[in-house]
Amino acid sequence: MTRQQVSEIRPDIRRYGELTSLEVEVAKEQGSLLILPVGACEQHGDALPLSTDSIRAEHVALAVAEELAARAAADDPAGRAFVLPSVDYGVSPHHTFLPGTISLDPRTFIDIVTTIAARLADSGFAKLLVITGHGGNQAALGVAQQVLLDSHPNLVFAHSPVSALATETTAALPRTEVSGHCGESETSQVLAIDDRLVDSPRLAPGATRLDELDDRARLSRTKTPASAVTFDRYADNGVLGDPRTATAKAGRDLLGEVIAKLVAYSRDMLRL
Repeated sequence: MTRQQVSEIRPDIRRYGELTSLEVEVAKEQGSLLILPVGACEQHGDALPLSTDSIRAEHVALAVAEELAARAAADDPAGRAFVLPSVDYGVSPHHTFLPGTISLDPRTFIDIVTTIAARLADSGFAKLLVITGHGGNQAALGVAQQVLLDSHPNLVFAHSPVSALATETTAALPRTEVSGHCGESETSQVLAIDDRLVDSPRLAPGATRLDELDDRARLSRTKTPASAVTFDRYADNGVLGDPRTATAKAGRDLLGEVIAKLVAYSRDMLRL
């Protein structure tokens, strides 16, 4: 029996998992970009959900796909993107001191990402953007990129963090001297995505000043050279900064800058 054929993808589809097999063939022919959100399941202080990083990564990925679809509908020749099912576990050994954290061995995480990417490349897709909401995945993604450059050199593989892209908005955000995990930025983003996910009465500061840290923890705050510590060396609640100052408006601004930059980059990838 001859299989049916389609020439177009239903216009409201953004998720790869919602495509039919017939539509996947069209997506490949059109040179579509695939976006893989990766995150973590780890402690996020006393008030943010364990899946904060996955929630933010998938939110951004879908927003990028939505913007690209709107542009394509307006006859933008760049093309469309589809969001793959997310990888919701990450490299989180530095967060295992508090309940809830499920950390993957870095080699396992690399194998998962490279296997997904390789299977997609072998099937005919040529462009993959990984968006990670968890900074601890960055080093492993760099290794995955080199593995794929060796095994699949024609695959355009890019990876990006979320918060680190919001340079201008972050610079204007009121923050304590020590800030980061579960702090002002992350909490603002989750408030903007869905404020029901934040247990706001439990928001509390963690490490806020360098002089509060012991020598090793303070040394780890230097970006280059880089060292690492488990987060109990910073604060008992695993928080960097004071999330009580977070606002949904700040979160919308932060996410807006991130999404705009990733849309611009994605359009460049689609033109390749």
